[in-house]
Amino acid sequence: MKKLFFLFAFLGAVLFSNAIQAQEYNSAIGARLGYPLSFSYKKFLGGSNAIEGIVGFGFWGSGSWIAISGLYQVHKPFNGVDGLQWYYGGGAGVNLLSYKNDYIGDNGSFGINISGNLGLDYKINGAPINLSLDWIPGFYIGNGYLSGFGASYGGLAVRYTLN
Repeated sequence: MKKLFFLFAFLGAVLFSNAIQAQEYNSAIGARLGYPLSFSYKKFLGGSNAIEGIVGFGFWGSGSWIAISGLYQVHKPFNGVDGLQWYYGGGAGVNLLSYKNDYIGDNGSFGINISGNLGLDYKINGAPINLSLDWIPGFYIGNGYLSGFGASYGGLAVRYTLN
């Protein structure tokens, strides 16, 4: 019971004791390297709140897919490292899948998702470059291959900052 109390006390201290600080950039655009390969645009709404739009493309032997997602993120400073923040949030998206199967012919799937988001965001001091590394688990509702829980999504984003 003591361990559980200290865990919640630690999480509470991290979440609520960090002061809101001004962002080092207003918006950024670039590529996300990971699964799926994507384009990303992040925009701060003020304070520590941001939105991120992601358009991803995936390919494999007999098919391809496109995923479009929007995420809301809350950023917190990572004490002791200038330009580094951690963030959490969530959002939703749509997924379109097209594939050819020797047994059932050409087919496609459509799905929606509800996702979480947890990551690190770093603005390189003196350069117009922003890096982020995140994990985006989600629950997918759709037909065919696009249903169930997916925990393997996320990646490294390399973006050009716009002020």
